[in-house]
Amino acid sequence: MYKIGLVGLKTSVEIILNLAEEYKHEMEFFPFPYENIEEVESIVKKHDQNMHTWLFSGPLPYEIAKEILGTDKKMVNVPATESGFYRSFIELIYEHGKIIEKLSIDTMHLNNISEEALSQLNIKTPKFYTKVFDLDVDTNELQQFHLDLWNQGKTDGALSCFPSVCEALREKGIPAYRMSMSTMEIRQTLRILAEKVKASYFKDTQIGVEIIEVEFFSKVAEEMKTPYHLQYLELRLKEMLIQLTEKINGSFSEKGNGRYMIISSRGALEREINTLEATVQKLAFEADTTVAVGIGFGETAYSAEINAYRAIHHSKEMKKREIVIVQDDGKIVESPGNKEELQYSSRTQNEILIEKLKKGNISVKTYKKILAIIQKMGWNDFTTKDLATQLEMTERNVRRIVADMCEVELAQSIGQEAYSTRGRPSKIYRLL
Repeated sequence: MYKIGLVGLKTSVEIILNLAEEYKHEMEFFPFPYENIEEVESIVKKHDQNMHTWLFSGPLPYEIAKEILGTDKKMVNVPATESGFYRSFIELIYEHGKIIEKLSIDTMHLNNISEEALSQLNIKTPKFYTKVFDLDVDTNELQQFHLDLWNQGKTDGALSCFPSVCEALREKGIPAYRMSMSTMEIRQTLRILAEKVKASYFKDTQIGVEIIEVEFFSKVAEEMKTPYHLQYLELRLKEMLIQLTEKINGSFSEKGNGRYMIISSRGALEREINTLEATVQKLAFEADTTVAVGIGFGETAYSAEINAYRAIHHSKEMKKREIVIVQDDGKIVESPGNKEELQYSSRTQNEILIEKLKKGNISVKTYKKILAIIQKMGWNDFTTKDLATQLEMTERNVRRIVADMCEVELAQSIGQEAYSTRGRPSKIYRLL
């Protein structure tokens, strides 16, 4: 049973729990209601280790938690959409008994939907004043924003994201309504959450194999003063790896000459990728040499191990020895979990592309990696120098590959990059 941490205001949490009843056989919900948004940080920090996934009742607690955890891979939130805005707007009109012509709104900068929502109404668009807030929002400041406009006669009502702001404004006689989630939005979010849980289950049923190699181990051994120093080093290295193995509930084995293998589930390995990276850095420091890591996923231990060997071979080809994952579908992931993460496939079913690559003597993996780099960097065009830096290859090699791509009409030269200094200008290329 997957554990879901549910975070939101008490009223929102109760509504979500009621609608989540139909998923009780797949997911177990643990409610964490808060009164003040500042409580989200302590809730997430305290309970994150015990939850498979987090569900937040809105964008604001979601963004706060994402900043704390540094990732959004195990989080979903009920989004702010036009329907929540329309509901509050209709309630305000009903209370007034007429169309509101002047309105004040506070909204989060990442989910500013008010202007777009109003533009879709086939009515005279009211004049509205918007206060955009960030994660470090001060609700007293929002309250004062609405109050000042009301006192100046510039508004007929207010819409806010915060119930406390609405309550304070209504106490002063100002028509104010909270823009909250609708049932439709909650149901859709629960469906997305259920799909995430199924995907996590699939990953947990797949086998993951990590191969960790302390490179140039023979040289490291030769430099040891006595055999005992080498044995002490091996004990320290194995202690670090056993601690990692324990964290992912896996099994550890030593393959000799500085190579080790850990077997666990795909889900466990992916969840602890940052722990693996920290362990690799410690191993490299302790042994004073580079450490290569390859991770393979598969339906069987054999297929996962084969992919792990492919991955470590790929890692050893990289100058920085980044962690590399090879998935069962042939997808390669370099530097997983980092800003430098790059994903591309080593396979294609496009027969025309296969024929062109074969004719140009270019591997599918190389072409797909070039394509992924260009897309990630957002380049419309590129030089071989740009590409060589990202590929960690010599510019001469990259020029040859790009020339072969031009030969088979996968790329074309579109100009030259002129320099103020003397020297041959670089050609500018574009993928076709």
